[in-house]
Amino acid sequence: MAAWKILRDFSYRRVISSTLGRSRHCFSSSSSSSSSSAAYAAPKIPHFSKRGRLLTGATTLGLVIATGAYVSTVDEATFCGWLFSATKLVNPFFALLDAEVAHTLAVSAAARGWVPREKRPDPAILGLEVWGRKFSNPLGLAAGFDKNAEAVEGLLGLGFGFVEVGSVTPVPQEGNPKPRIFRLRQEGAIINRCGFNSEGIVAVAKRLGAQHGKRKLDETSRTSSSPNDEVKAGGKAGPGILGVNIGKNKTSEDAAADYVQGVHTLSQYADYLVINVSSPNTPGLRMLQGRKQLKDLVKKVQAARDEMQWGEEGPPPLLVKIAPDLSKEDLEDIAAVAVALRLDGLGKIPLIGCGGISSGEDAYRKIRAGATLVQLYTAFAYGGPALIPQIKAELAECLERDGFKSIIEAVGADYR
Repeated sequence: MAAWKILRDFSYRRVISSTLGRSRHCFSSSSSSSSSSAAYAAPKIPHFSKRGRLLTGATTLGLVIATGAYVSTVDEATFCGWLFSATKLVNPFFALLDAEVAHTLAVSAAARGWVPREKRPDPAILGLEVWGRKFSNPLGLAAGFDKNAEAVEGLLGLGFGFVEVGSVTPVPQEGNPKPRIFRLRQEGAIINRCGFNSEGIVAVAKRLGAQHGKRKLDETSRTSSSPNDEVKAGGKAGPGILGVNIGKNKTSEDAAADYVQGVHTLSQYADYLVINVSSPNTPGLRMLQGRKQLKDLVKKVQAARDEMQWGEEGPPPLLVKIAPDLSKEDLEDIAAVAVALRLDGLGKIPLIGCGGISSGEDAYRKIRAGATLVQLYTAFAYGGPALIPQIKAELAECLERDGFKSIIEAVGADYR
């Protein structure tokens, strides 16, 4: 249809040009001056016969068909690579915007599917199993990017092995006054003073419930159409693993009650849960990292999770997110609590290394230092979707370079 429109418009322009040319020629010939005639005469337009116009249209149509045929023969991996590389062209536009406005637009774009979708399989060397969940790769998106679970499917589709939403508070709260996000461009850093801005657990539960239902429906359709016993990587929200990070409200006097409410409402949609006691923007939150306070909190949250009804998969693993600037004594206390209560994600158990990752080498260093999984946020804000396949490819190269056959072999390699 487009080709015929091109042919029609092309022919129409030819008729108009030919008519204008003849009109100008008639006007100039009535002048007695040859110089005047030269000034007004239109350039000679070649005459196209009906056959010539048909040939031109056929040529145009042929070009359109040939272009379509070329695109259709490009393999999916190459085309996918083009799409991810093309996102680099958008980064300068986002850099011109206010940091929080840019962040909001990015989440909205992912929620609407206006981001590329990774069709290429991850390198086999990056696959691993943690807490009985299969991860296609260890690279995740940290909490704070998609606070309200608006874009889970789009973000997982970018190729992350897992995405962590939140922090989610029981009651909606605005967070700190704006502006509250600041770029440090030369350092490639971001200052975040949001203060747990959240739409609340009810709004997030509705979104996750809808996504969970869609996922189950898709699984049922695929199973009925093509039965397959192969176990693929993925979780409750899509092709990757979904973590739900829960927090407390700023004005709450009972922190444990807030976390328990979050567990009761959201844990059914989570592949893993995170108790966030690391934020410096919520008054009194970091006091929960003390040995006694953390032990009491974790016990209450574990009890809330375990009293719920669970199927064969069992309850989601429970992790604690702690601050990066704790003293050695504080870290020892937290590790002791984690081991004593058999917490699922600290101490002599899987660790998630969060922050400071902008390359495969960065991720590799954290993994060799003991992290089983890694998360990025700031680098993604600066680099966009193209950074994800780049980091995964570099990480695979690091593992192969040092002779590791799987990523799990590299975990903690520097401390064995």
